[in-house]
Amino acid sequence: MFFSRSGASRLALMVVVGLVLLKVAVGVVTGSISIFAQALDSFLDLFAVLITVFAISAAVRPADEGHPFGHGKVESIAAIAQAVLILVTAGLIIYLAVQRLISGVAIELTEAGIGVMLVSIAASVFLSRHLLKVSRATGSIALEANARNVAADVYSAAGVLAGLVVIRFTGLDVLDPIIAIGVALFILKSAYDVTRKSFEELVDARLPAEEEDAIKSCIMGQGCQLVDFHDLRTRKAGGQRYIELHLTMPKNISVEESHQLCDRLERSIESRLPTASVTIHVEPCTTECAQCSVSCTLQDRNG
Repeated sequence: MFFSRSGASRLALMVVVGLVLLKVAVGVVTGSISIFAQALDSFLDLFAVLITVFAISAAVRPADEGHPFGHGKVESIAAIAQAVLILVTAGLIIYLAVQRLISGVAIELTEAGIGVMLVSIAASVFLSRHLLKVSRATGSIALEANARNVAADVYSAAGVLAGLVVIRFTGLDVLDPIIAIGVALFILKSAYDVTRKSFEELVDARLPAEEEDAIKSCIMGQGCQLVDFHDLRTRKAGGQRYIELHLTMPKNISVEESHQLCDRLERSIESRLPTASVTIHVEPCTTECAQCSVSCTLQDRNG
């Protein structure tokens, strides 16, 4: 139920709504700016999840006449929107923390804050791992952005938890806004990571080296019918990978044999890289048979 892109986004929505309500309630009771910072972070996570739900519903739509390559890049745009929300979160947290340093308000009922941070850490660890697992299985950058966003909550919540424990036993309330600023700086790093990866997809950056190596391995595994290959081009849009390449075939090979080899190669690549769309251009070899390692009748005549 929650292992598809849409199912994982719905799970994220439910968990984040619960955490927002819990943190706001405890933040009001304790007066802790660091807990409010966490609540604000989770509240913007809620917007990010809503953006992801919209983006995934748009990205999974099949290609149409106006969008022959599909709608996968909607996910990259959604990820950038999430990064903007993360930046806004960090700015608001820093502003509130500075105001608290100036005014200096005491923290009450730190035990309640410690409890909600423990709940937040447990829920965020579960959710971020699940979202990352689904994003890797489906190739969804929007879900990956959500996973990293939620993972940032784990570390920031741990920092808030440690600070509340220290405040509980030492009474150093000044630590609360200082910890909140530390949370904001960590969030800024998360925004940078999400933005960099999203822009790579929008400008059609090539697939990672390990994925291109897998493609080359599939090509070289096609046996003695293949002379060579060149002009390999790759890119990614949302969960869809696009692969283009030129194959050089023996000049006397039939159209049917060439077609069969291309089909085998496409299936081999798709087995290694799910959601791959493979486009192959076939070219005949030259007559320089002495330099060719492929055995064919043309080579036998020229030999």
